[in-house]
Amino acid sequence: DTQSTPLTSTLSNTSGNNTILGHLAYKEASLEELTPITADRKIKMRRSAAQKFQAMVQSARTVGVMLVPISGFRSIQEQEQLFFNVSAQRNQTPAERAALSAPPGYSEHHTGYAVDIGDGAVPATNLSPTFENTKAFAWLQSNAARFGFELSFPRDNLQGVSYEPWHWRFVGDRDSLETFYKAKNIKPVTSTSP
Repeated sequence: DTQSTPLTSTLSNTSGNNTILGHLAYKEASLEELTPITADRKIKMRRSAAQKFQAMVQSARTVGVMLVPISGFRSIQEQEQLFFNVSAQRNQTPAERAALSAPPGYSEHHTGYAVDIGDGAVPATNLSPTFENTKAFAWLQSNAARFGFELSFPRDNLQGVSYEPWHWRFVGDRDSLETFYKAKNIKPVTSTSP
């Protein structure tokens, strides 16, 4: 008799690093490494990612697609407030909240390489699975790799994190690739019982 353990309860990765509730630990980028990607200078990314993101936005704009950054770098302290305050407001356990938001210290946003993207023509889809039905998402699916970006949490991802069509990460240089290498090598652990 063989049973599979749910992905969200047991995960392993080839490098042996720890996860919490399906999320990998990430180092926080230093403020000196960040540059604004919005006119109000509030949303930031690492320089290499920011340059490619801005080029991607311009390319999309030439075909009438409006890629809008919603969130970029987020400090561990900001993630702590987001994780625990929203969890309390919604009466969610940490495990329930982790399906939707990374615990502090475990968010790709800490790296300065992750960005949440919306469609400027359909803001009602921001941070929603319905973003997958927008022109922006279709354009990203076809073009983001040319700029070094990939979808972080596709459907049925091995980390067991909820599908987030708006959450993209930069993997277009050596440091970003090494940062996310662990995430790309997670394997589900199965158990067998006699």
